[in-house]
Amino acid sequence: MSAAEVLTALLILSLLVLASAILRSYLLWAQRLFLPSSIIAGLLALLLGPEVLGRLLDYPFAEQGGIFPGYVTQTWEAIPGLLISVVFAALFLGKPIPGLREIWMRAGPQVVVGQTMAWGQYVVGIILALLVLVPVFGMSPMAGALIEIGFEGGHGTAAGMAATFEDLGFAAGADLALGLATVGIVAGVLIGTVMINIAVRRGVIDSPAQVDVVRGQADDLTGEELEGLKRDRLQEQATTDPFSVHLGLVGLAVVIGWGLLEALQWLEGATWARHGGIEVLAHVPLFPMAMLGGVILQISMDRSGYADRVSARTMSRISGTALDFTIVAALATLSLTVLGEHLLPFLLLAVTGIAWSLFVLIVIAPMVVPYNWFERGVGDFGQSLGVTVTGVLLMRMADPTNRSGALESFGYKQLLFEPIVGGGLFTAASVPLIYQFGPVPVLILAAVMTLAWLALGLFYFGRWVPHRGRGRWAKRGVDR
Repeated sequence: MSAAEVLTALLILSLLVLASAILRSYLLWAQRLFLPSSIIAGLLALLLGPEVLGRLLDYPFAEQGGIFPGYVTQTWEAIPGLLISVVFAALFLGKPIPGLREIWMRAGPQVVVGQTMAWGQYVVGIILALLVLVPVFGMSPMAGALIEIGFEGGHGTAAGMAATFEDLGFAAGADLALGLATVGIVAGVLIGTVMINIAVRRGVIDSPAQVDVVRGQADDLTGEELEGLKRDRLQEQATTDPFSVHLGLVGLAVVIGWGLLEALQWLEGATWARHGGIEVLAHVPLFPMAMLGGVILQISMDRSGYADRVSARTMSRISGTALDFTIVAALATLSLTVLGEHLLPFLLLAVTGIAWSLFVLIVIAPMVVPYNWFERGVGDFGQSLGVTVTGVLLMRMADPTNRSGALESFGYKQLLFEPIVGGGLFTAASVPLIYQFGPVPVLILAAVMTLAWLALGLFYFGRWVPHRGRGRWAKRGVDR
């Protein structure tokens, strides 16, 4: 494949994103569902590609690429596995890494809710696989990990793990995970909106609210957000070409992550897997290690005094652009044939995952989160079905002025959440672990982790209750 063909594929991808942004401005239903332009662009490319239009029309390259030349779709197939490392490498760059105690005290209850949702998705998913998907539909037991990968991990994680699924003989897993990610975003917004309205009617939250996630005016920002915006602008002015310098830092984070992965894989090959033993790290993709590389780089800059030269806003733009291209390319190359062949298992996985997240929001969150449980729990619910933005959207709808402090707690929670699940290390390793050890050991591990987080929430944070008004904590039986 020539450089000109790769460039053509990227240009077409860019034009699709532009066209979808224009199209979205005319689609009221898409705006009401808060569907991002990248999802619309991906679905548009899917309709124009070989899976839909290519099957309906007959012309030279219809079967290879729909209205696109075959080399375009071939390039798109390779993009998600590459750009997802950029997305995760930039995740923590430009953001101060606070101490664990500060994170824990502000975000501990939400960490518990988020971790319970994520590990529980493995539990219900693997149980579904063992009882139904494997014996009835003949699917691979690795299907038990699809709920967490598709829902918590989202499109980026599902696309980034396509090579892992293929290497382990379950190529359909990537398409099923991408399908679940799409269902999760729509279901998260729709069900979350319904839950917010129910919470308003029952007096769980104070007043109805619905705000746009995109906030372009400074007077819409909280004091902390405004200070962050001013700091970012000063940081951007400190460099001659902020974007290129920041892109170089992302590249350095990816290189650090690549070095870590290579070292771990070498260690695995030289020790327990030396004589044909079990290999796990050999199948782990690069993106979670790139995220660790970003954390290591950020900590190094914090300690060396260079952190004030890195803009979180610029890093967010780099990560957001890479994620948009990842989502569009992944959806454009989604196999509808695979979804059709596994339609009933796909629906069972989707319903099971949604039911579990609803159970945690309605039953577990009130017992774990000491105050403002709905405003904070609905963010974890949205993230557990879609992406981080879905969670932020629902929190903005439930609490537009952020009186509950849910946004800050949610942000801190990510530092103790995403490195492990939701696209983190265990998410990447879950499929290789099931492949090597079988589903039962992974089910036991996931069940133990789910119960451990649940016990921590109930017997530690659950001892703290609202006292004399919202926002104050008091231990049961203690007057504060």
